[in-house]
Amino acid sequence: QKIKNTVLGTYWQNPTSINTNTWNSNSTIPTGQYYLEVFDNLGCYTGYNFIIQQPENVAATITAHHLLFNRNNLLSGGVRPHFYCSPILKHRSHQQALIEAATSGNPKFFLGTDSAPHSRTDKEAECGCAGIYSAPAAIELYAEVFDSHGSLDKLESFASFHGADFYRLPRNKTSIVLQRKEWQMPENFQLGKDVVIPIRAGNAIHWQLDQIT
Repeated sequence: QKIKNTVLGTYWQNPTSINTNTWNSNSTIPTGQYYLEVFDNLGCYTGYNFIIQQPENVAATITAHHLLFNRNNLLSGGVRPHFYCSPILKHRSHQQALIEAATSGNPKFFLGTDSAPHSRTDKEAECGCAGIYSAPAAIELYAEVFDSHGSLDKLESFASFHGADFYRLPRNKTSIVLQRKEWQMPENFQLGKDVVIPIRAGNAIHWQLDQIT
C-alpha cells in the first residue's frame, strides 16, 4: 500500500560504492511504497528502460549535460574536471537513450538541470566536486538538443508541463520566448574570491532567451 501524499526523490546511482559499475548502470530502485517516485538526473539506458515499464507514479528528470555530453567529453585527451558530474557521463549509447527519452514526448520524463556552481578550485582539486554549472544557459541548451533532433514541438511539455503534472501542481502561467540566435558563454563567473566555470565556457550557445512574459 502506497503512503498517501508522499514523494520519494532519489538518484539512480550510488557512485561512492566500489561495488557499483559506475560506467555502465546504476543501482538504486524504487521501493513502491510512495505516492510519487522520481529519479533525479537519469544517467543511463538501464534507468530509461526501467522507468518506461513503471506505472504513472514513477518518473525521472534529465539534465541538459547528460543530453549533450558523454564520457568522451570527460576523458578525451586527459581528465576534464568540469565535465565531472553525478551520475557520471557514460558511453554514447546511454546518452542516446536519454535523448530518446527526453524528446519522445513521454510525460514520465521532464527537465531537471541539477546545475552545480562549484568553484574552479573545488572542481580542479585532487578529489574534485561532481557537478556542472548549466544555469546560465540551461533552457537554451535543452533547446539545442530538441532542435537538433527535430523535436522542438516537444520542448515546452518537457520543460514546463510534465513535471508540474507529475507533482499534481498547476502549470506555470508565465512563459518565455527563445530565439535561435548565437551568443558566447563567458569563460567564467565570479564566485567570491574564486570563479566558477560554466557549461560550454567560452564557446557558442545557439539559442538565446529573448523575453519572459
